[in-house]
Amino acid sequence: MGKKPWEYGPLHVSDNHKYLFHGETPFYWMGDTAWLMLQRSSREDVDTYLKNRADKGFNVIQTDFVHTVPQTDHFGNHAVAGDTDFTKPLVDGEYTYWDHVEYAIAKAEELGLYMGLLPVWGSSIVKGEWLNMNNVTAYANFIGERFQKYPNIIWIMGGDVRGDVHPEVWDAMAQILRGYNPERIICYHPFGRTSSSQWFQDRSWLDVDMFQSGHRRYDQRDLKSWDDLSKADDWFGEDNWKYVLRDHSRAVIRPTLDAEPSYEQIPQGLHDPKEGFWQDHDVRRYAYWSVLAGACGFTYGSNAVMQFLKPCYAPAYGADCNWDEAIHHPGSGQVVLLKELMERFPYWTGEPCQQMLEGFEGEKYRRVSCFAGKDFAIFYDYTGRAFDVKLGMLSGKRINTWWMDPTSGKFSFAGCLENHGVHTFTPARRALGQNDTVLVLCDEDAAYL
Repeated sequence: MGKKPWEYGPLHVSDNHKYLFHGETPFYWMGDTAWLMLQRSSREDVDTYLKNRADKGFNVIQTDFVHTVPQTDHFGNHAVAGDTDFTKPLVDGEYTYWDHVEYAIAKAEELGLYMGLLPVWGSSIVKGEWLNMNNVTAYANFIGERFQKYPNIIWIMGGDVRGDVHPEVWDAMAQILRGYNPERIICYHPFGRTSSSQWFQDRSWLDVDMFQSGHRRYDQRDLKSWDDLSKADDWFGEDNWKYVLRDHSRAVIRPTLDAEPSYEQIPQGLHDPKEGFWQDHDVRRYAYWSVLAGACGFTYGSNAVMQFLKPCYAPAYGADCNWDEAIHHPGSGQVVLLKELMERFPYWTGEPCQQMLEGFEGEKYRRVSCFAGKDFAIFYDYTGRAFDVKLGMLSGKRINTWWMDPTSGKFSFAGCLENHGVHTFTPARRALGQNDTVLVLCDEDAAYL
């Protein structure tokens, strides 16, 4: 195993405020979602899950300490005294809830994985006022001190909750945790179809913006359910790339990423399995759309994995398999191929470059995305339609071209072109529902591929 990410230097924001680095080494956030891992896993489960994700190329695991009250773990240990007293985490005894948490963090460190840790799940614990200004100081000091020694922690405030729900609690917790590890990155995971930038623009403790594009189709704005938005919020439908552009247009620019897109094998709209389930090609679309719009990475999610479903638990959201089967679903391997693609190039020097497309870029599923640097360009075409590209915007007299299959990561050389004029690119046809494809252009003298 090579160097662990933090061994290159502390994780920090790039000079252009859009990407993450360790020292001089870029860090592409490749996250996975395991919200209930700490509550439902055995130690053997932790070992299997984390090694699976590390081997695939993930580098951040998003999970939370306390998801609900009462909170127990797989072994029946309780997190806090009386199930609600956050001033008294239960730490006495031969084996405790917090020992298991620490085991998972240490195992992730061994495997070179960051843990993106939510101290509590905001929509239940803070919105329910179990954690409040009377007890947040004691709780934040407890976790700050206990886990201060670990280099592989990224703190994430929030947890599926709007930033205007008791922001004073998040401010207090973040500032206390920052005091223990000033160099540690802090984020905020917001409510569905919102971004942390909507509430915390002026907060010095916030390093990375997160948005939750959510699980709804274009036509599912008004479902009359608990997770509906107020009429005042914007509605982007499935166009998660719009969150990136909006975050990067604000007065304070931070790295941003889709920290909760549609999960693989979760119902479209979240609530009704009869609506159909999101598949691996949908997951790929969210990944490419957001990253080629300038996101600093992407977080994948699987329905069964995020709830760490086992036979002893009732399934939520129509999940029909357990976590140890779902870790092998195809989307979890395919999203990492985008990370590998971006890391071939100096992506931190690039930017979204829709102006390279001649004519209309396309709406909704027919949109073609483009991201380019000085001598490279990457295009993503979800429907497999032909599209026109303006050459002459990259360096070099001649341009090498490749198609890449986003399901396998395989490149297919497509020829060398004079770097001028407009060229029509027509992807090869593939199976229905698997028509998305990637086009890569490079200066003939560049050695990226």
